[in-house]
Formats: sequence, structure tokens, C-alpha cells
Amino acid sequence: MGQKINPLGFRLGTTQSHYSLWFSQPKNYSEGLQEDQKIRDCIKNYVQKNTKTSSGVEGIAHIEIQKRIDLIQVRIHMGFPKLLIENRPQGVEDLKRNVQKELNCANRKLNIAITRIEKPYGHPNILAEFIAGQLKSRVSFRKAMKKAIELTEQADTKGIQIQIAGRIDGKEIARVEWIREGRVPLQTIRAKIDYCAYTVRTIYGVLGIKIWIFRDEE
Repeated sequence: MGQKINPLGFRLGTTQSHYSLWFSQPKNYSEGLQEDQKIRDCIKNYVQKNTKTSSGVEGIAHIEIQKRIDLIQVRIHMGFPKLLIENRPQGVEDLKRNVQKELNCANRKLNIAITRIEKPYGHPNILAEFIAGQLKSRVSFRKAMKKAIELTEQADTKGIQIQIAGRIDGKEIARVEWIREGRVPLQTIRAKIDYCAYTVRTIYGVLGIKIWIFRDEE
């Protein structure tokens, strides 16, 4: 069961919480969901255009959204927020204008805050971006996975599992390759597991990257 369900959804209400917090009537729920997706896409596109490290990592771990009647509060958890601020001194205000233009929310106030993550490579989204950058640079997938595990070990995690699927290294037949270091107890609900599924487009085709990181146990 642990490998057939999203590890975050499996643990909601126990060790995991929602990244979107708001209430709506059932008939308006789909509109609120689409609005959340627009906000996240707009932020990711802006950061992708204006922020890049040498390894190709944008550095967004996750985006939290809280909505009230007259306010939308967005908190971006980033591993390297300095890059956004240094490249564009008015980056947060510019980002805020872009999101407001996308949403057309004249009757609601929008607040955007950036939170810095102490150990960025302990988060699966940032780690997946690092592996994707290595694969695009035609680095061997085994070398990329081992380097990712080394970076994760520096973030004091208890275990990690990485899986890459597709036409790896340009082979004719698609296959799945995976590597695990430490413990990754997917069946245990009390285990705090961070998970992400990431798509990377290479010259050979689309590759899928999945990462499970075991943080702690209650």
C-alpha cells in the first residue's frame, strides 16, 4: 500500500498538513482550486525566468496559500532567496504585480512573503531540480543520483529513495532505475516522509523523477 498512494495524502492530518488553507462553498471549490494553481504557476514561471543557480536549481521547496474574504496570503519556501533579491532588488513587488495581473483580484489584498530554508537539499523538490539539471547536462544518471544522496546526507535526513524512469541515457527501451540510502518506511503513517514527482524534458524524451525523503518519526 505504501507504494500505491501519494505519501503526502496518506499522512494528511497526522504528520502532514495541507499547503492550501481556505474554505469555500462546494459550487465554488473548483474556482478556488484553479486560482491556487494559477498562483503557483505564475510564481514558478517568474522565479524560473529570474533565478537560476549554476546547477539549474530554482530553489522553491513549496508554496503555502491562505485565503480569507479580503486577503490572499502566499508564503514561498525557498532554498536560495538571495538570488531572487540580488538579481532584482524589487523582485517581491514585481512578483506581486505579476500574480495580481494573472488573478484580476481587485477586491482582495495580496501578500507575498519569502521564507528561507536552512538546508535546501533536504527537500525533494529542490533535489529533483538538481538531478534534472544534471540529466539535461548529460551527466550519468548514476553519478547524478549518488551526488544527490551526498547532498541529502548533509541535511541530516534519515533516509532517501530516488527513482528515475524513461529513456535513461538515450536507450531505446524505457526502464526504471532506483537507489536507496538509509530507511524509508513508506507503510508507517507516523513517519514524516517528504515526496515529489518531477518531470524533466531531455533531448531523448521525457524522464520522470520521484524522490522520497524520510525526515523523522513521531
